Amino acid sequence: MADLPDSDVELERLQLRFAAARVSDERAVQRLMHSIDACGQLVACIAVREGAGEETAPLVLIDGYRRVAALRRLGRDTARVQCASCTLSEALAQLLACAQSRALAAIEQALLLRELIDGQHLSQREAARQCGRDASWVQRRLLLLHSLPEGVLDAVRGGCVSSWAAVRVFAPLARANADHAQRLLAGVRGQALSTRDLHVWFAHYQRAQRREREHMLDHPRLLIDSVREREHDRAAARLKDGPEGQAVAELGQLQALLERARKGLSALQRPASVALSCACRRVRARLPELDAELRRFIDDADPDARQRASLAGPGPLAARDQPSAAHLA
Repeated sequence: MADLPDSDVELERLQLRFAAARVSDERAVQRLMHSIDACGQLVACIAVREGAGEETAPLVLIDGYRRVAALRRLGRDTARVQCASCTLSEALAQLLACAQSRALAAIEQALLLRELIDGQHLSQREAARQCGRDASWVQRRLLLLHSLPEGVLDAVRGGCVSSWAAVRVFAPLARANADHAQRLLAGVRGQALSTRDLHVWFAHYQRAQRREREHMLDHPRLLIDSVREREHDRAAARLKDGPEGQAVAELGQLQALLERARKGLSALQRPASVALSCACRRVRARLPELDAELRRFIDDADPDARQRASLAGPGPLAARDQPSAAHLA
């Protein structure tokens, strides 16, 4: 894709045709405002002249939507624009193949692909070829759009829901229960839940029973606040007990894990697989070290244990006129 030299273009001449395919990020626009105000526009926007190369033909903005938003807020009238000498579909494909200024979110990639296929009338195979991707990548991105309600897409475009939350929380939730996804979206808009809040909420939703899920959907903030309160209580308990208390808790967990592993091994049939044999060897190699540490703390807690061990002696000694155990073996 050959590019023409940069030039200053009036903002009114730029057509923001693909604004709906880009995710809003208020913090990024604010950072760009400070950067442009201090150093000027360092990276040119990318546009395509729609028409037969006429100078008066409208310029469709391909890349640089946040830069244009920052320039408008600063009260600027022009922007540095690089006009690509290619078709609109080729410019969109090139943007998907290698983003000019920032990595595109999965939602943005999916929306731009939909524009290539529906708006520019390319087949999925042709869109994949022009983007330098395989057909399965195109299908996965388009399936992402099909699994998300339109309200969630609008929330992502507006910056109310992050792309991560849309892909990892709303998409699987919408596939399982579209009504629950809509109710959660209403809760997000009403209570401004962060991406971390949604991650915590969805983790508990997956383990909850039906009645608990209904309560979580009606009061998502209440669940998140209670989870944070428990985290604070556990952190305070760890701080109060110190390293010794943490060691007690970890030993209790280790005891439970060992018991569960023992029951699991007793249910298996021999001969064992190579992976299981290697795992058993690794555990046995570490057991003497753990046993030595455990004995050290047991002896410290019971001073008489060491004295009883010394009185008992090392055990019966072999007769001097008999061969050693190594020779017998």
